Parts: sequence; C-alpha cells; structure tokens
Amino acid sequence: MADKFSVLEEELSCPVCTEIFTDPVVLTCSHSFCKACLQKCWEEKGSRECPNCRRKSSIEIYRPNLSLRNACEAFLKERSFSTAGSEELCSLHNKELKLFCLEDQTLVCVTCHTSEKHENHKVRPLQEAAEEYKHKLRTALAPLQKKLKAFNEMKLICDQTAEHIKSQAQHTERQIRMEFEKLHQFLKDEEAARIDALREEEEQKSQMMKNKMKKMTEAISSLSEQIRAIEQELGAEDVSFLQVPEKVSGPLVDVAKHLGNLKYRVREKMGTVQYSEYWGQGVPHSHCTERIFSILSTS
Repeated sequence: MADKFSVLEEELSCPVCTEIFTDPVVLTCSHSFCKACLQKCWEEKGSRECPNCRRKSSIEIYRPNLSLRNACEAFLKERSFSTAGSEELCSLHNKELKLFCLEDQTLVCVTCHTSEKHENHKVRPLQEAAEEYKHKLRTALAPLQKKLKAFNEMKLICDQTAEHIKSQAQHTERQIRMEFEKLHQFLKDEEAARIDALREEEEQKSQMMKNKMKKMTEAISSLSEQIRAIEQELGAEDVSFLQVPEKVSGPLVDVAKHLGNLKYRVREKMGTVQYSEYWGQGVPHSHCTERIFSILSTS
C-alpha cells in the first residue's frame, strides 16, 4: 500500500516544486506544472520555455489540465483517509501496534506482548489505553479550563477597573485643578485686599503724622515766639520791665468794662424789657423796675 502511494505520488508531483500539483496547467509540449511554479520560472529566466524540455514559446500559451487536477484532488483525499485509518507497524515484527504497555508506556504488538522484554507486563488495548489517557487529560483539562475562565473573568474585571481608575483619576485631577484655581484666585484676591488695606492704613497714618507734625510745628513756633518775647523782656531796663504788667491787659478780664456804670445801663434798658411773670400777676411796670433794681443793688 505504501509503495502504491509512493509511485502515484511521484506521478502526481510537479517537476519544479516536487509537491502534488496545485492548479496544474499543460504546455503545448504536453508537460504539466503548477501554474504558479511555471510563472515563477518564466519570471526568473526572462523567457517562456518549458522547465522540462526547454522548448520555447513565442507567446504565453498554456491551458488548465483539468484531468490532472481531478486526479490530484482524488489522490489527496484517499491518502488522507488511508493515513487516518491505518495503524502503525511494529518496527521489530512488522505487525500492527494494537496494545499499550502500561509499565514501559509504549505501543507494542501481540508478538511483543508475549516476548521476554514485555513478559508479565500489564497491557491495554490501544483504543482503551487511548480513551483512558484522554479521560485523564479531560480530567486535568477541566480545572485548567475553569481556571482559565476565572482568569478571563478576572482580566475583564481588571480591565474594567483599570478603565474606571483612569477615568476616576482624570476626574479627580480636574477637580484638584479647579480647587487649586479657586485657592489661587482666593489668595490673589486676599493679597489685593491686604495690600489695599495696608495702603489705606499707610495713607491714614501718614496723614495723621502730617497733622501732628503741623501741630507740633505750630506749637514750636508759638513757644519760640513766647521765648523770644520773654527774652526781650528780660533784656529790657528795670523801669520798662516793671511796667510790663500794666500793659498786659489783653489776656485778663476787663472787670471795669463789665461792672462800671452797671446800674445806670441796666436802668436805661429796663424800659424795653418785658417781664411776663409780673405782668401776669397785674404788677405795674414801675414796680417791676424798682424790684429788679433793688435786687441788683443788694447783689
């Protein structure tokens, strides 16, 4: 069977790529090639000639080889089916490997099982051993698949959490910037207000000091004048110095001015004064005058 496939495979192989024909085409010289292989050869050599017999063609002449393509497809299907259904042969006895040695963990044929090498070894039919190992693999695969599912779910949660963290961080960063902008503005406003208050207080205090300086200047000037006047008086002669108190009448009360001829002047003005208190009691005007005058006389 193997020899049969080998001969047929050689007949159905492309001379260029040595693989089973793919989309075969035939030239006028009856030689067939894969279409892609033929075009590649022509491009590399720069001339249109048969890669097998070197026969040249003035124009690009080839046609699909449908029968060869069908034969290649049938061969590939048959070989695939035969390979899948065939059993490997024992290299020692050229028999099918239908048993599996549990102790040596290897495939054996019936003859190997009865040989001295595998004597008293436990064996299982190939299909049973394969199914047993598949069961073990499925058993081992189940928790791995479960763990993989958990990891995928966790990864999804992590991705979502990472996205949420990123969004949350961006939002928080915007809030921080806004808050610090408010703080900066508040500090600027507070700074301006403090400076304005300082300027106002500076102006007030400066004006206050100017007023005090003005008053001090006036006081100094007044004291200086008084000192000069006293010094002048101290430097005058004794007679002039003793006469000074008689001349200084301005600051004192002029008693004579207020008390001299008081009775006469009061009497002169009495004619124009009205006293409702005495008139209301029916007292004559002359009596009122005399009463007031008597009071002034006794004072």
